[in-house]
Parts: sequence; C-alpha cells; structure tokens
Amino acid sequence: MGFNRPSKIQEMALPMMLAHPPQNLIAQSQSGTGKTAAFVLAMLSRVNALERFPQCLCLAPTYELALQTGRVVEQMGKFCVDIHVMYAVRGNPIPRSTDITQQIIIGTPGTVLDWYFKRKLIDLTKIRVFVLDEADVMIDTQGFSDQSIRIQRALPPDCQMLLFSATFEDSVWQFAERIIPDPNVIKLRKEELTLNNIRQYYVLCGSRKDKYQALCNIYGGITIGQAIIFCQTRRNAKWLTVEMMQDGHQVSLLSGELTVDQRASIIQRFRDGKEKVLITTNVCARGIDVKQVTIVVNFDLPVNQLEEPDYETYLHRIGRTGRFGKKGLAFNMIEVDKLPLLMKIQDHFNSSIKQLDPEDMDEIEKIEY
Repeated sequence: MGFNRPSKIQEMALPMMLAHPPQNLIAQSQSGTGKTAAFVLAMLSRVNALERFPQCLCLAPTYELALQTGRVVEQMGKFCVDIHVMYAVRGNPIPRSTDITQQIIIGTPGTVLDWYFKRKLIDLTKIRVFVLDEADVMIDTQGFSDQSIRIQRALPPDCQMLLFSATFEDSVWQFAERIIPDPNVIKLRKEELTLNNIRQYYVLCGSRKDKYQALCNIYGGITIGQAIIFCQTRRNAKWLTVEMMQDGHQVSLLSGELTVDQRASIIQRFRDGKEKVLITTNVCARGIDVKQVTIVVNFDLPVNQLEEPDYETYLHRIGRTGRFGKKGLAFNMIEVDKLPLLMKIQDHFNSSIKQLDPEDMDEIEKIEY
C-alpha cells in the first residue's frame, strides 16, 4: 500500500491496538495520517474468518467515509481469506430475513441501530472490535451521538473500543470519555495541528467576479494535479460551477441535495481524474481522500452562525491537500472585511498565510509545490 514506515499515529497507536489483552483507545488524528489503515489492521487482526457473523463494527458519520474505510479493509484484507465487509448505510437495502455472514460491518449510526434493534440483522453482543471514526463530526450531526451511545451500550464488556477524532473540543472529549471505558489516550499538542506541509495564501477580492478572476489566474499559472474548491453556500457553488464550465474547465459539483449514489459516483469520477476540479460546500470537507489533490481553494472562508471563523472546518478543508506529509497549497479568496477572520485563523494555528497579488503572474508562476 506504499507504507514504507509507520506514520506517527500508527507508531503510537498500533502497539496499543494490537495488544493482548485488547486495550481501548481515544486518539487524535487528522485524516491523511494513516489512521484508517491503523484501525483496519486492528479489526483484521481480531477477526476469525471461520466464523460467519459480524465481529467488528466501524461507525462513520457519512456514507462516503464508510465506503472509503471499506475500500481500505478490502485492500488490506485481500490476503485474509474469507473475510468480507458489509455496509450498514441507508442506500443499502437488506431484506428482512437476510443472514449476515460478513465479519466486518461499516456503517452510519442510525442504520446500525435499525439493523440491531428493529430488524435483528446483527448481534452486537458478538462484536470484538468497535471503532468510532471522526467523533467530532458525529457529535455535530443530529442524533448521532445518542445513537452511538446506544450502540456502545449493547456491546459486550470485553469488546475493544477505539475512537478517533481530528479535533478535541470539550464536547468531543466528554463524548469520548462517555463512550470509551478505561482508554489509552493519544492527543496532539495544539501546535501539531498546524498544517506545516501546506503553504497557505490569501487573495483580497472586491466581489465574487474578482474571486473568480483571481482563481482563473492562479489556475492558469500553476501546474495543478487536482483541486477542490469550497464554497459556503450551495448558491455560490452552483454559480462557480457554471462559470468554470462556460470557460471550458472540467468540473463537477458535489452538494447536499444529491442522492447517495450520485455523490459516490461524482467522487469516484474525481478520484479517477475524469474531472480535475471538484466544487463543493462543507458536506465534503472531511474524509474525501484523493491523493492527487494538490490545491484547495476556499472560495469563501468557513464561518459559524456567529460569523466567527470555523477553525475545525478550515483545518479539515485544507487538510484535503498535502496528504501523508506531501506538500500542498491552499488559497483563500477573501473580501477586505474578512481579513480579521483570516488573521484569527492564522493566529489560531500559529501558521503563516501570505498575501498573493492575483494580477502578478510572475509571482504566481514562482509558486512550486
């Protein structure tokens, strides 16, 4: 899989996850650090292929993330004979009397609960490893934290429990401690959250049109693998998609109103390089792992309801580039009145965000990965 040596999180977490007797773990880990491979190894190491019933359960906040984790299981598990994955997600209708023989279940909390309580498709008392991924997103999603806790309560006392989260605000921490008994804890120091391998720039713009012009200049001046552009609203995302298409760019739009299958197909096309640019709202800020992404653009800065900077979303968005320590670039298109927000982001992550003049093509062309 291209791992020559363990990443930091793998080095710290694997000995705990693979220990006998099993140990529980709460770990802070951004995406792009190899955490999925780490917990997948833990799941695969505890499965008995001869037993044809679910033995490992991984909860993810979105359908896409569940599929992506499943891909890693299939890739790492291809040498484990007779170990199979089943997706407990809304778009996977299972007839009532199905006998589930797959040993690893990956799904979203609502569907997993439904399969256990209502439809009696899985027996949670036989689960040996329970993974809760992206806990910070889970607790932001209506109902997911309660559902996760109900699932956890149904598990046997000797089940190994692993929880991962990119950020640990107090609410995430309280949730993690409620759901994972007697854990080992791996937390990053705040400064380690900065994205040292991602160079960040900002461009001051007067209007949406200016932002678009600046984007075109940057796009014209730099050799780009693939780019993800984040907009704050669906309206902006649609407008930008139309503008770019009219200018002959190959772009696709990922937004909340798509069906599960449409979203999966757009992400797959982007992953296969059929479109070079993916335009999206926050839906996609997490967990979309496309190695060729070299540039992330914030067409709008992420803010919360109080118009304060949304630091977590910023971190997750620009974390789509610079995966596994590769170099990446992030561009922030901002109006002058948003400059104080950007400065707050810069201070929060203790990193430098340089101003770029979008008219200065020489300067743009000097930017290398």
